[in-house]
Amino acid sequence: MPREPAPGNAAAAVTARAVPAATGRDPARADLPASGRDPEAVARFIERFAAVLAEAGIARMPARVFAALLVTDSGSLTAAELAELLHVSPAAVSGAVRYLSQFGMVSRERVPGSRRDRYRVLDDVWFEASARRDPILASWESASREGIELLGGDTRAGQRFAQSVEYFEFLRQELDGMMARWQARKNGRAPDRR
Repeated sequence: MPREPAPGNAAAAVTARAVPAATGRDPARADLPASGRDPEAVARFIERFAAVLAEAGIARMPARVFAALLVTDSGSLTAAELAELLHVSPAAVSGAVRYLSQFGMVSRERVPGSRRDRYRVLDDVWFEASARRDPILASWESASREGIELLGGDTRAGQRFAQSVEYFEFLRQELDGMMARWQARKNGRAPDRR
């Protein structure tokens, strides 16, 4: 039986339960931080990484949940595991997961034979999140075109919207090419530099 860490140290508790002393890593709990990692250092990293995401505009609690999922080898935790690891309520986790799901950053999976759900981050999550930007850019482009029609293309405001349309068109074209180059690079082919 593994030794339980001091109360109040959830990161250490999660790590201790993840690794039975006699048998090594428990495959059923492979989703929790691996043994040999300093649980306090992992907890600090989660907070640092979440702060970077929050500075980029992701809400703080979803950023923490996302970072917690990223540090697991499986990329998957239950709501209870996330709540314990982050010292937050299950309701906070639920709201964060709902937020992240809207942007395709996590998915929910039912644990077989259980009423519990697991939340998973995709291995190629940044690609997937970037790929979902095209519809957003298309809607901004469309709204900008409407602005040109309403304000007139010969006005300063209309010209500002025209430049926005041009930028969004450019960005969408570049994004398509960039995504294709990333897939080629990831698959080991020489990327087309067009």
